[in-house]
Amino acid sequence: MKPVTLGCAIALISILSATGSSAAQSDQDAVMTLPDTIPIFPLQDVVLFPNSTVPLHIFEPRYRAMVADALEGDSIIGMILLQPGHEAEYEGRPPIFAIGCAGVIISVEELPDGRYNIVLEGLVKFRVLGEDASRSYRLAGVEALPEVIEASDRPLLNQRRQQLERALLSVSPGGQLPSSDLPDEEVVDGLSAVLPLEPAQRQELLEADGPAERALRLTRYLTGGGRRAALSPPLPHPPFGSSNGKGAS
Repeated sequence: MKPVTLGCAIALISILSATGSSAAQSDQDAVMTLPDTIPIFPLQDVVLFPNSTVPLHIFEPRYRAMVADALEGDSIIGMILLQPGHEAEYEGRPPIFAIGCAGVIISVEELPDGRYNIVLEGLVKFRVLGEDASRSYRLAGVEALPEVIEASDRPLLNQRRQQLERALLSVSPGGQLPSSDLPDEEVVDGLSAVLPLEPAQRQELLEADGPAERALRLTRYLTGGGRRAALSPPLPHPPFGSSNGKGAS
């Protein structure tokens, strides 16, 4: 995975938070009423987090149908990561991880040839309970896994955010930190989404027990306590490539 500068990561968090913040409040009901069955979009290198957004280019016919159906309904799509070794079953239904994140389409551009550019805003984690093979794309029975942050959890989350920010500065001295106005969970989930991590690391972060645990794991990655993330000279483009649009059956 390409490295990214701290400045680029912070800029992306600011942009993506601004994109999703207007819809976040109105989507709280969707978090609590995630349908029992949702379309899932399996990718090999993209993990969606609550409180973050991801741009996707949709070009495979089955996933064009998925987006069209979602737009006619509640606009919810579940992002899920393919397990290693999926290549051997790419044209079939390769295995996926059990935990994903449901998102709502907050921006859509339908292109003349039927492709879509969409932006998904992460709503809530889910566990896959089973699959429905009635459509060309994958449908899954799911159980919502809300990350409820109680008032008593806030001090620890804020402490973990500060530890994470110190870790960022230790690997990128002089970098600009996220705005203090951004909620702690948005900063943690935003960094989890944009810092240069392997897909397996992102999946581990998603499966963490809430943003405080996620911040702790991410801090360990940055400080060498886990498989370390690498921050490097500036990239010419943000770390979102056309691979975001490539799904599997």
